[in-house]
Amino acid sequence: MITVVLSVCFTLAAESGQGEYGEMKRRQQGILTGMPFMAHVSSRSFVDDAGHRIYLAKPPARIVSLAPSITEMLFSLGLEEQIVGVTEFCDYPAAAQSKAKVGYANPSVEAIIALRPELVLAPRDFLRPDLQVKLEQLKIPVFVLDAHTLEDIPLHIHTLGQMFEKVSAANAVTQLMRQRITEIRRKVEPLPAKRVLYVLNSQPLITVGPGSFIHQMISVAGGTNIATQASEAYPRLSMETVLKQDPEVLIFPSGEVETVPRSEQQQWRRWDSLSAVKHQRFHEVSSSLLNRPGPRVVDGLEQLARAIHPEVFGSSDGARHP
Repeated sequence: MITVVLSVCFTLAAESGQGEYGEMKRRQQGILTGMPFMAHVSSRSFVDDAGHRIYLAKPPARIVSLAPSITEMLFSLGLEEQIVGVTEFCDYPAAAQSKAKVGYANPSVEAIIALRPELVLAPRDFLRPDLQVKLEQLKIPVFVLDAHTLEDIPLHIHTLGQMFEKVSAANAVTQLMRQRITEIRRKVEPLPAKRVLYVLNSQPLITVGPGSFIHQMISVAGGTNIATQASEAYPRLSMETVLKQDPEVLIFPSGEVETVPRSEQQQWRRWDSLSAVKHQRFHEVSSSLLNRPGPRVVDGLEQLARAIHPEVFGSSDGARHP
């Protein structure tokens, strides 16, 4: 959510740096963060998901994205030319693959600085303290986008639309997303929720629990997560618990980054007392669609809903079967 701030609550420390760093700071004239610029930035203030405020006098012209989901949001708003750096796993759309790479879980400070960004967009998990401190010293604003719910995604897109003066594009993208989510809900809500086990890993058995993004997606798609009583977002389950909960549908992620091999999926067939095994309800969903909180998450939600309730999505359930 965009917040307009009427007073400046902090200023970044100014350095007298020379050479590359000094030149870097001179290039940031459009990214204003200090008291002297209050008159120009009061209507261009934004609060991120970590509670930090940044002040933008104009849309940043050079962006580094530290998450595939953020990269996809930027492309959906038509900001391809402004993107100068992305992660190693930013593979969609195809044009993202030609952008400079800065790492992923351990992004390179040097690689980011070399790209002379005017704004770095990042999820909370990959924003190391040393990286954040160095970027702040160079007056390179960092903005955290950390989606925990399905509704967070259109809110993030609207925030980016305001930042980059792409409000109309943001409205178009989010309107389509909300229409599709509403249609999926309309189809599955009248039906009894099916018990679902989402298998992230079989040995040990790791699934999703409350607090995870996919836990909410299962509910929206017309399922009940059998790990709903877990106390963490990615709990380990015993087979005793699984047999007791008796899932009706088994879901496995499939993709280049996160996948459960077919051979591992087949091993589940030995648990022939499970309803999912009796009725051959094994399904794969695209991990890049379902796990990335970006514009394409609705495609992942539909894949999930088709796997759980194929009866309301036509003759084909749209999911891949192992």
